[in-house]
Amino acid sequence: MKISVIIPVYNAEKFVSQAVESALQFDEVHEIILVEDQSPDNALQVCLQLAEKYDRVKLYQHPDKGNHGAGPSRNLGIEKSTGDFIAFLDADDYYLPNRFDAEKELFQKPEIEGVYGALGVHYYSEKAKEQYYSLFEDKLTTVYKRHSPREVFLGQIYMLGSFGLFSIDALTIRKEPLMRKMENMFLTNLRLHQDSEFLYRLSYYLDLYPGILDKAVAVRGVHENNRITQIDSKKIKPSTTRILFWKEVDSWAAQEPTMPDDVKQHINRMYRSFQIANAPFMEKWGMILKYLVTDFISIRSGLYNINFRDSLF
Repeated sequence: MKISVIIPVYNAEKFVSQAVESALQFDEVHEIILVEDQSPDNALQVCLQLAEKYDRVKLYQHPDKGNHGAGPSRNLGIEKSTGDFIAFLDADDYYLPNRFDAEKELFQKPEIEGVYGALGVHYYSEKAKEQYYSLFEDKLTTVYKRHSPREVFLGQIYMLGSFGLFSIDALTIRKEPLMRKMENMFLTNLRLHQDSEFLYRLSYYLDLYPGILDKAVAVRGVHENNRITQIDSKKIKPSTTRILFWKEVDSWAAQEPTMPDDVKQHINRMYRSFQIANAPFMEKWGMILKYLVTDFISIRSGLYNINFRDSLF
């Protein structure tokens, strides 16, 4: 295996060395691609030092040296990669020693196009733990049972049987089918949730298999400067960002000729539900009354319960 690990770097001078060194422990890691995204801190200087110190570390910036977000940074990393496999890592997260144990065995089968595993959590400070423990707790981010590849997309879309979640930090993809089957990589117009949108499309087009689900293979680092903090500080309702996410999913599904009509309808209802969540009070109830008449089944099913609480997931 020759794995290219792609790390977008923004405001992560305190963490990126740990991320890089956690990936360097694996002989299977062919290269680590750092994409520095005009960080306001000293992350660029740290990245330069890492690239000088380690032969396998390569450093890139966007052509205009500007800030473009995690999605475009990952796209640039994919473009520059030379490995046969792609793995991702956020600059404030890190891999565990078992990160590629399942992949080394599973990828011997050519029909396996991607492998996902479980993600743990680490709080870098007591303040971060106090602030975000209610969101992440000490739980694994994982898929709760082993599914066939064809069940992964529907499991995410419908959350079938409490399907669970997997993170791109715990995902490894065979590069050839990724480039052949995916017309677009990470969307450039989503500043948040672009990884979730990518995973939806990826699991529709590629055959993804479960790796290690009951133990963490990578760790999410939680600190006061996570992107989620920026939402809190700006008092942005989570439904505001989720409506943009579901708008993109709905647009893709509507144009995908192989997508079953019932799945398209479900996705459209999810998008619509966040539209209602984000609407002013009178407009909200006008929409509910409208769809009570035109789409009673979705109202009766309780799909719109999410309109009255904000959720990050």
